[in-house]
Amino acid sequence: MSIPRYWKQATRELSERDAVIRGIAARSPGLRLRSRGDAFNTLARSIVGQQISVKAAASVWAKLSASIPSIEPAIIYAHDAEALRACGLSRSKVVYIKDLARHFVENLFDIKLWAQMSDDELISDLVQVHGIGRWTAEMFLIFHMLRPNVLPLGDIGLQRAMNLHYNKGKPLTERRIRTISKVWAPWCSVATWYLWRSLDPIPVEY
Repeated sequence: MSIPRYWKQATRELSERDAVIRGIAARSPGLRLRSRGDAFNTLARSIVGQQISVKAAASVWAKLSASIPSIEPAIIYAHDAEALRACGLSRSKVVYIKDLARHFVENLFDIKLWAQMSDDELISDLVQVHGIGRWTAEMFLIFHMLRPNVLPLGDIGLQRAMNLHYNKGKPLTERRIRTISKVWAPWCSVATWYLWRSLDPIPVEY
């Protein structure tokens, strides 16, 4: 697994600017964002994790891993839909993960260009897949591309953590979240990751 080279610098700068992040980082020594290094698996895990808990997503993924020889695009694309359903995927997620596999099998993504694309350009490329919306694409930017400045405003975990730490548990408006997060740039991904740790100290890895 690869680790962002910018992590120490980002943590230091965020800790200087934001007391909340400083406290969370101090309680999370040695923990940092990691990439599994497999684009298809990261996107597939993100699809599996949509609108369910981390624990439930891990259970479904474990069943998939146990029932399929290898979670690769060609194998998922050819796999029986009902067999995928039996692993705990909803009918819609079976459609989504198969369409994702098709994009890889048919080379519909120009993966070699991803590193050169801006965050918004890459999001536009990914949302061609049925079931991949902005949140899933943002998880890919954070967990696979290791982009440093992604702020997933639609993420429930980020919203919960910000409500807790910046507004005494009361809901914050999107505008207020944007205002608070301005101080984090260009390390919004890192700040988000630390805020997730305040809710669950065990890092999630897509």
